[in-house]
Amino acid sequence: MPDDEASRAGGVDPRELWLSQGRPRRGRRPAFSREGIVAAAVELADAEGLEAVTMRRVAARVGAGVMSLYSYAPDKETLLELMIDRVAGELPAGREVTGDWRADLKAVARSQRANMLRHPWLPAALATRRTPGPNTLAFMEHVLAALRPAGLDGAARMEVFAQVTAFVAGHVAHEVAQASAAWTSERLAAEARYLAEVAADGHHPELAAVLASSREPADPDATFTRFLDRLVDGLDAEL
Repeated sequence: MPDDEASRAGGVDPRELWLSQGRPRRGRRPAFSREGIVAAAVELADAEGLEAVTMRRVAARVGAGVMSLYSYAPDKETLLELMIDRVAGELPAGREVTGDWRADLKAVARSQRANMLRHPWLPAALATRRTPGPNTLAFMEHVLAALRPAGLDGAARMEVFAQVTAFVAGHVAHEVAQASAAWTSERLAAEARYLAEVAADGHHPELAAVLASSREPADPDATFTRFLDRLVDGLDAEL
């Protein structure tokens, strides 16, 4: 039986995982559903982070014995796959594409960012390769359709999808880290004094020029939009 705190490297066969309709893999049918287990795991990760998600904690949350969970998720790796696909169901897979691939791609990125901010553990979870489940496949289908007017072949459209997803995940991970740092006004003032001294030493003229022209920090939405525009405009220039 898998260890409570570790997952097997191989996980479950994708056909068994995604095409089994959530049936338990062995033993008696537990008195709860796979959907309930995954929902509890997502709630736990949202509240306390991915490290808090153990089979024992999830079992306690749904009021079950740990061994019962293994009928639905034999290891934490499998549970994580199920969690990722569950939250992918919040993405707008059924939205009509407009024919303007740039606008549609930006809408995709904004929806991904909103999803990752709701679930701050998601960027880290996506860092390793996963087998796409039905919700992820539906969203992927939407993105590939949105990119069709760009005239890219299938492989290139997949690359663009991966590139945008990686950009959003990295950006959100930085946003979350900055928010959790919660520096005090005294700490921020100390950093400002330090940078002012560095800029005045004559050895960092470029930094001094940047600091002299720095504006008030933009709100997070505006910053994301500016970065996203640069990314998509850069992709457009390559076509």
